[in-house]
Amino acid sequence: MEVKARAPGKIILSGEHAVVHGSTAVAASIDLCTYVSLQVPPCTGHDDRLTIQLKDMALEFSWPIGRIREALSSLGGPFPATPTSCSTESFKLILALVEEQKIPEAKIALASGVSAFLWLYTSILGFKPATVVVTSDLPLGSGLGSSAALCVAFSAALLACADSVNTDMKQEGWSVFGESELELLNKWAFEGEKIIHGKPSGIDNTVSTYGNMIKFRSGNLTRIKSSMPLKMLITNTKVGRNTKALVAGVSERTLRHPDAMTSVFNAVDSISKELADVIQTPAPDDLSIITKEEKLQELMEMNQGLLQCMGVSHSSIETVLRTTLKYNLASKLTGAGGGGCVLTLLPTLLSETIVDKVIAELESCGFQCLIAGIGGNGAEICFSASS
Repeated sequence: MEVKARAPGKIILSGEHAVVHGSTAVAASIDLCTYVSLQVPPCTGHDDRLTIQLKDMALEFSWPIGRIREALSSLGGPFPATPTSCSTESFKLILALVEEQKIPEAKIALASGVSAFLWLYTSILGFKPATVVVTSDLPLGSGLGSSAALCVAFSAALLACADSVNTDMKQEGWSVFGESELELLNKWAFEGEKIIHGKPSGIDNTVSTYGNMIKFRSGNLTRIKSSMPLKMLITNTKVGRNTKALVAGVSERTLRHPDAMTSVFNAVDSISKELADVIQTPAPDDLSIITKEEKLQELMEMNQGLLQCMGVSHSSIETVLRTTLKYNLASKLTGAGGGGCVLTLLPTLLSETIVDKVIAELESCGFQCLIAGIGGNGAEICFSASS
């Protein structure tokens, strides 16, 4: 039996950076996913291995099960029903296994993801041989929640394989998890994210697990659902950014200009709340949808202007803004800024010809363009007979 899982990436529709200073933010899932395939053969006791293949990078890592058991038997797993944090001691043991793989220097950032995989695997499934294959629609390190989608997809496949969630193995096609299963899945994914990021907010894995949209403020998360179809052009500038430095820069600007920045954060808070209301309000006809899209465009433009006030834009982002503005399209950065990705709302009545022209112009600048539906399903699972 082969277990397949997929989990979506995420975007911040409004409120990035300001959320750190008490404002409301809104995040949404996108229909660009990370996929995990898991096959667990019968244990033979002879040359049993745990292998993970990262297809998009043409990389493979593999360990004899005996070596993993020798290194990690003190952890006491598996305990699939009890999401558990990886201790410092456990992380050192896992890191030793990862270092044995001699990951290429150019790909060394993958070490944390492989470490998260080993923790989730041994905690949920124990010391069983398996082959795990990972593919993804999401560009790495671009602010679209690729690491969270990976942890969610890992956790979904492992929990299904461990019979820790109620799933119908006979059902054809992709199926969603029940509410209690999603809660367990989200907690495990968060433990994986902690290995990768140290102190994640939990927003990325929650959006990837549950799908749809989330409104959050001061640690409080509220799940919301869009009443209208939304489509975005996501432009990956391919410019790397230092999130910690950008967050620190906003804080420093706030110390220098407390009154002005408080006004900026209050304005962002109002924009996020209005955006959430617009998205949730029923749209009974096409005219209502067009009106709502116009409101969303204005809110995105205002939010981008305020992000510029915070000092987190970048010349690459400004290039995307100028390009899309020529076609009367509204855009804003998503995530940390300083590069990364830019969102452009694609209205319902926008012709494909215009979309193609915009994409061609952006790609001529060296950017990567992706079109994504917004606010769809979260984690899903599928079963098939092993080939």
